[in-house]
Order: sequence, then structure tokens, then C-alpha cells
Amino acid sequence: MNRSTTLIASSIVLALGLLSVGLCIKGAATYLGNRNRTASVRGLCEREVLADKVTWPLVTQDLGNDLSALYAQSENVNAKILAFLHAGGLTDNEISVNPPDVEDRLTQSYDPSRVTTRYKVTNVIVVTSSDVEKVRSLIKKQSELISQGIAVLAGDYNYPTTYEFTGLNGIKPEMIAEATHNAREAAAKFAQDSGSKLGDILTATQGQFSITDRDQYSPHIKNIRVVTNLSYYLED
Repeated sequence: MNRSTTLIASSIVLALGLLSVGLCIKGAATYLGNRNRTASVRGLCEREVLADKVTWPLVTQDLGNDLSALYAQSENVNAKILAFLHAGGLTDNEISVNPPDVEDRLTQSYDPSRVTTRYKVTNVIVVTSSDVEKVRSLIKKQSELISQGIAVLAGDYNYPTTYEFTGLNGIKPEMIAEATHNAREAAAKFAQDSGSKLGDILTATQGQFSITDRDQYSPHIKNIRVVTNLSYYLED
């Protein structure tokens, strides 16, 4: 092989090498360009569920000057309330009777001369049950206690009736999957509208689950909500 042939061969090899490098640089530039194009979307999932736990405090108060008589009266009232609850189908495991709270109004008044009844006794019986519908039916019937001369305090912010949903872990995976699916659909639509194709996931974060009352009139119906945030690469 003469010198000219060697030079031609070397030139061809060098040209091919430069072409390969150029193609690699172009491919890398295209890849990096695609990596810089992303779409960030949010996926929402909401569910309405019924509460599966209720806590219902029944609060009564008695006033008087004879503490012993007040105690006997409170015991009688509690007995009637327990009979009402048992007749409604509740068991002792669902009922808790708290010790009476006695307030000496004479010692707490700035003007003792204006105190006509010295003692106030507050009794609280708490119902805690997973049978929400049964308890709700009893709440609606508590006017039956009034006919027996028992006034159950209503609307006391210290003793609110509360409803809970404790089965969140059972529906979490399904809700997360639905929220993620909704996010991907939104990202795919965005990519289509921009003339691109949806690539791999860049980042993904799961928001906090929230459980709220559906509305102020239906606290036994809960609204569960979760939002996922995802970012996707866009490709040509």
C-alpha cells in the first residue's frame, strides 16, 4: 500500500469518526432537549363514605342545695337514660357512665348573696358504637326522655356528637391508583395538544388524605380526598 492510499484510508477513517461523533452529539442534544421538556399535572380522587364510628354524649344537669338529694336524683336520671339506651339495642360495651361533675357555685361566685342554688351536678353518659345507624335512630328518639322529665343538653360545644371513618387504610391504595390514573390522563392530553408524546415519570408525590363532613347537616357522611402531583417527560 503506497503513501497516497494510506492517506486516503486514514482520511476515510477520520471522516467516519467525525461523523459518528457528530451523530452522538446530535443524539445527546436531542435527548437532553427532551429531558428539559416536562409536564406537571395533578390527579384528584374523591369518595363519599358513611361514618363507621359515632360518639354520642348524653349530658344532663341538676341544680339544688342538698348534695345528697342531688346525687340520688342524678342516679335516677342515669338509670332512666340507660334503660332508654338498652331498649334501643345498645349493649353495656357501647355505653360509658362518667363520674358526676359537681360545681359549688357559692365558692365560685363574686357575689354569694345572688346564688339561689349552691350545687350544679353534671352527668355525662357516652355512647361509642360502630352501629352508626342504630345510634342515629336513638338520637332522633331522645325526645322520649323529655316525656320522662329528663332534659338532655343539646349543642354543648364541650360535648359534641362526633362521627368518624376509620377504614381509610382499606381504600387508600385504590384511591391513590385512581388519582395517579387521572393525573396520567391529564398529562397525556397535554402532550397530545402540544404535539408531543408522554415519556417517563420525572417526579411523583402523594398529597395528604383529608376527611371532612360532606356538609354541616350530614356529619355522618364523609368526603375523602387525595391529590397526587406528577411530572412527566415530553418527547417528540
